[in-house]
Amino acid sequence: MGRSITPVRVKDVTIGEGTPKIIVPVTGRTPDELHAQVEALSGQVADVVEWRVDFFGTLEDTASVVAQAHALAGALGATPLLATCRTAHEGGQATSGDDAYAELAIALAESGVVDLIDVEYRRESHAVKRIVASAHARNVAVVASNHDFDATPPKDEIVSRLRAMQALGADICKIAVMPRSAADVLTLLDATRIMHEEYADRPLITMSMGGLGVVSRIAGQVFGSAATFGMVGTASAPGQVDASELRALLDVLERSR
Repeated sequence: MGRSITPVRVKDVTIGEGTPKIIVPVTGRTPDELHAQVEALSGQVADVVEWRVDFFGTLEDTASVVAQAHALAGALGATPLLATCRTAHEGGQATSGDDAYAELAIALAESGVVDLIDVEYRRESHAVKRIVASAHARNVAVVASNHDFDATPPKDEIVSRLRAMQALGADICKIAVMPRSAADVLTLLDATRIMHEEYADRPLITMSMGGLGVVSRIAGQVFGSAATFGMVGTASAPGQVDASELRALLDVLERSR
């Protein structure tokens, strides 16, 4: 059995308890595109909406980014908002240096409308610590993240990275890796199980990307992953499953346990 996990509650959603929560990204480059993407979520099955800020056309204008965060939060109402500025180092669009990356994340955390903030834990240590401290001062949950689009690290390395995120004080620890074989998918799933059973005291989000890794997005709850990413419209990462189909599959697994 797993260790005792302290769930993360954002608005009316509890991550780390019950069926894994479905996070749906929006990636619009303009306010109009984002508005249309949020409208398309109406009646859909998103527990949390992730705004991929790195796609936004005026990313360098912090005031416009914060204004857009307010607009998104207003449109989403009771649905929690996760703000993520994914950098090119980890498969995203942003090319920000560490200081600019930290300033934007802190501005979003301090906006009062973001419920969770993603932090790439391998950014410069001082910048990461500033973001975590700022977020926690505003009761914003921190999702520490790491992405490997080239390969699947060894099992002990995956566990080590997740433990490092936990040591940083992240509320949720997330890793996504790319499989080159079925064995790589098993590596990710077993690393998740080991972390969940032996070390984790907070929620994990893990996934094996691409078509080969789809099973990890569906069956993560068996191994200890507390959330998964689904799509409505356009995927923001390889292997994302339609959110409605994902909900049905998660429910089947939950009833069978």
